[in-house]
Amino acid sequence: MRTILSWSGGKDAAYALDEMRRDEDVRVEGLLTTIGAETGRSSMHGVRRELYERQAAAVGLPIEFVELPADPTNEAYERAMAVAIENHANRGIERIAFADLLLDDIRAYREEQLSDTDLDGYWPLWGRDTAALAADFANRFEATVVSVDGDLFDRSFAGRAFDAEFLAGLPDDVDPCGENGEFHTFVRDGPIFDEPVDVTTGETVTRPVGDGEFHYCELLVPNEPEP
Repeated sequence: MRTILSWSGGKDAAYALDEMRRDEDVRVEGLLTTIGAETGRSSMHGVRRELYERQAAAVGLPIEFVELPADPTNEAYERAMAVAIENHANRGIERIAFADLLLDDIRAYREEQLSDTDLDGYWPLWGRDTAALAADFANRFEATVVSVDGDLFDRSFAGRAFDAEFLAGLPDDVDPCGENGEFHTFVRDGPIFDEPVDVTTGETVTRPVGDGEFHYCELLVPNEPEP
């Protein structure tokens, strides 16, 4: 099946790509990522376009960016995604894969948005135990925690490695994979990479998100000044 992967650059997406590359019935042909048109960053991860491009090169896949306006409405997001999906269908892509694990409402929303398109949805990680997946990921990949919910974490968690120590220190009500949006990651290395994505951590800043706030750690290419 000719497949594209909805790509966040984080652990679940990387794990999904690893799983699909092990499946001889799946051919992943590219990555699809949303970023802000003005900021050039993903909204929840805060990761810059350049770093996504480095990731894509390291895993050997083309990446396409769907640019969203500042503070996009659901309607604006859906319009932009509909155009991207139609373009991929016209190229012969058969389905789009998502790395969602367990949230029924999110999956139902994605299925509804695909219902009038020529692409099917595919969930290679659906129903996995999040604690087991997180532990296996930490053993086989390297990732940095790039953003955390300020209601659940203090600033010191942003910029930490996603590893056994990080998992051991999670609050009891936080999912080990951050499946409820508690934290987000950027994957630097692992079995899907031809070479590591070399980044260092920079300044941590706090920004409002909805009714709360998130702490974001800037990722830098070594010897690069703060953007």
